[in-house]
Amino acid sequence: MIPRRLLSPRWLAAGGAVALAAALGAALLLQNSGAACAAPPSTSAKSGKATFYDLGGGTGNCSFPSSPADDLFVALGPDQYSAGAACGTYLDVTGPKGKVRVKVTDSCPECAAGHLDLSRTAFKKIGNEVDGIIPITYKTVTGVTTPGPISVRVKEGSSRYWLAVLIDNHGNQLKSVTVNGKTTHREDYNYWVVDAGAGSGPFKIKISDGYGHSVTVGGIKLSPGATQKTSARLVGGGVSVASSSAKAAKKKAATPSTASAAPVRSAAAPSPEVTAVEAPATDVALPPAQQAVDLAAGARQTCG
Repeated sequence: MIPRRLLSPRWLAAGGAVALAAALGAALLLQNSGAACAAPPSTSAKSGKATFYDLGGGTGNCSFPSSPADDLFVALGPDQYSAGAACGTYLDVTGPKGKVRVKVTDSCPECAAGHLDLSRTAFKKIGNEVDGIIPITYKTVTGVTTPGPISVRVKEGSSRYWLAVLIDNHGNQLKSVTVNGKTTHREDYNYWVVDAGAGSGPFKIKISDGYGHSVTVGGIKLSPGATQKTSARLVGGGVSVASSSAKAAKKKAATPSTASAAPVRSAAAPSPEVTAVEAPATDVALPPAQQAVDLAAGARQTCG
């Protein structure tokens, strides 16, 4: 019997992400620049191994305000976590007992490439908990139907002079985020930062993935610590259109928006406006795997 892997102290407190960020700060300093511009990961199947862990009250290094409701998530090693670029993407993992789909919400500093650290719930779906370590195959999946539309969280401490936003429910790996036309850079804890700030809001945020999809959401308020829900989806469905484009969209709407049928976790407040959507002109196969950028090279970059 393979002994069960001991849980790392990094998972035992909600403040673990902060401690980890401080410990790895020097090593990740140069990586932060390249992560936002990295090519999308390959969608081909790979072989590896899986272990499991418990968060212990935290939510992981991706800084999502809560873990997935279904408790199906995964932590990736430094190479695959890619300084936060993998946050919010999904993997299909197949083990001895079956297959499970998990969301990337955390990093696992001690995990080599191909070693996935699953939530206990996810691990039990594909293997026997008593084994501790199991062989797996896994692959990145794109175009996932997320639990809800895109949400935007403004980080605590944000002001008109410094702004950080977290994007959730995007599914595909993001390439860039702009706020009121200002470029951002992604930190390894998964917030997109405008160092000089973007004013007092409201903000118009353009979100683009590595496969040619983009969506712009408006009406995002400067409300630090609050998660603001929208009606927008980056892929996998239509959106509600508001503001000046509402009349034009109404004329063109021949079928109900698929986004209207998507589950919404809360309807306590009106959603920020969706002002524009862009997507590839034709349905084409996703681009082949590309060699990852050298994350340790050069000065910080931004992606347009």
